[in-house]
Formats: sequence, C-alpha cells, structure tokens
Amino acid sequence: MDVLRWSDPPEGPALLLLDQTRLPREEAVLVCRDVPAVVRAVRELAVRGAPLLGIAAGYGVALAAALGEDVEAAARALAGARPTAVNLARGAERVLRAHREGRPALAEAHAIADEEAAASARMAAHGLELVPEGGRVLTHCNTGALAAGGDGTALGVVIAAHRAGRLTMLWVDETRPLLQGARLTAYEAARHGLPHTVLPDGAAASLFAAGEVDLVVLGADRIARDGSVANKVGTYSLAVLARHHGVPFVVVAPTSTVDLATRTGGDIPIELRDPGEVTAFAGQPTAPLGSPVYNPAFDVTPGDLVTAIVTERGVIAPVNEGNLAALGDPPPISDDEGS
Repeated sequence: MDVLRWSDPPEGPALLLLDQTRLPREEAVLVCRDVPAVVRAVRELAVRGAPLLGIAAGYGVALAAALGEDVEAAARALAGARPTAVNLARGAERVLRAHREGRPALAEAHAIADEEAAASARMAAHGLELVPEGGRVLTHCNTGALAAGGDGTALGVVIAAHRAGRLTMLWVDETRPLLQGARLTAYEAARHGLPHTVLPDGAAASLFAAGEVDLVVLGADRIARDGSVANKVGTYSLAVLARHHGVPFVVVAPTSTVDLATRTGGDIPIELRDPGEVTAFAGQPTAPLGSPVYNPAFDVTPGDLVTAIVTERGVIAPVNEGNLAALGDPPPISDDEGS
C-alpha cells in the first residue's frame, strides 16, 4: 500500500498521496503538483495522522524548492494548514532549514520519511511488551500506515501483537470526525488479518463494564511538556473509562510528536471542524437547519490519566514533565537502527 510517494520527472515533480477520504470504497491516488494542492490535501484529510503529516509537509516544501517557488511561503502555508498536529509544522520547518543552509530539500524530506518508518518499528517492539497474552485491545481513530511511516504507531503495536500471537480482539471505535476508525483502521486491520470489531464511540463504556477490554492503545497529535496528550476527540472519555475500570491506557507516539515548547495541555490549539460533519451524513440532513454545532477534532487528556507513553526511545512511565523533558531532542534514527 503506497500511502505517500515522491514522483520525479518526467511525471513529476509531484507528491502522490493515497486519498484517504475515498477509503474504503476505493484506493485512489491524489497527485499534488504544487504546494496549494498539498495544503488542500492536508485540510481536507486526504492525508492525515501526525507523523505522516510531518512527512507530507516536508515533501511539500521540497516540492516548492523543486519548482523554484517561494519556499518560505510554502513552509508557512503548510505549517498553518492544521493547528493541532505539531509534526506538520515541524516537518515543514525542518526542510525549510535545510534549504536555507544550502542542503537538498528533497534529501531532507526523504530523511524524515525514513526516520518515521524506523521509529514505527522501534515503537512496535517497545509497545509489544505492554500487550498481555490474549489481549483484547481497544483503539481510537487511525494510527497505522495511513497515519505514519512503517506499520504505524499504536496500530503498529497491535500488528506486532497479532504477529506474536498475543491478540484476541481489536475493538475499533468508529471515531468522529469522518469515522476514521471505521473507515481507515478497520480497512488496515482487514488487510493485516487482525481479529477486529467496529463499535460506535458511545458503546465503548459498555465494553469496559463487561470486562471486555484489557488495554487501550492509541496515538497522539501533540504531547505537551506536562504529559498532556492531544488526540482525536473522544480520547479523554476513554482515559476516564480506563482509569475507572483499572485498564492500562497507553499512548504510542514518536518523539517528533512530543512538543516540549508547549508547556501544558491547555496551551495546545484545538482544531474546530465544519459543522456539516455533524448536521449531515452522506449528504442527508441529520439535524434541523441552523442547529448550533460544537465539533472539535481533538481533545486533551491529562498526563496523570496516561499509564505510559511509548516512543521509539522506549517507554515513559510515569508520564510527567521530568520524564518527558529527559527525552531532549533525539538525533535522527538511521536505517540500521530501525531495521
């Protein structure tokens, strides 16, 4: 499955994306030949997932450089396309910095992609140790190859557990907005042969009450210095449920998603999405015309509700400012280290 690919001449330069808005009904390629097309793809969720957004932003800046366009303006446009996922701005800024220093922008974008793929492999190895034998795992949103390099972040851990014979069931929240769990995680789970069941977000509590969940594992779009985690809306509810029922709540995210410059969860900007995602479904109205709508894409879970954060550098537990600050600014991961 080619989620994201750079295309050189004669077809390019261009960024080729698997259009995630059209999954699971069809696998269609979106060809982005300029920076505005990449920005639209980000805003419309054709490409999404914090690590993959960082990769896409890096290639977007490289595309501007290849076309001889204003690279500074391209980086600003990409960084501002969605406010919550820190990887987006980080990827754009990193390739912009390489261009300013006279280094090849495309090589830097390739490096980001390689590092994220290597990080996925390492996170899967670290996170596997937290999955119990016969584990019944609940996840939220999408955190597989469609959201990151390699097999993904949280879903990468689940796939590793399946390969190790530890997984009994993957419970997949449908996840608003745009049902990214039902459309995307179930799509990836089926491709990997994972035993899985899709459920409405509101049904998760009944699973906990019935003792059917052994572990919650999900990703993050930004982790603040105090350990607060911004992730797809509904994550905070799961954290509260998990604490009440004594179920471990584990976040899997690369260090590129840890933002030590953001002091607390309250400082994380939260994207508000189109009211039409709530007032209509498949083009049909589901609420009276003019109904006010509150439609945040993300919520923030305090660090004291998070059992552990799995990064490519290991498992952070307990989750607090001191342990996160100890991560520092990690060096790039080489291919050898990630293999």
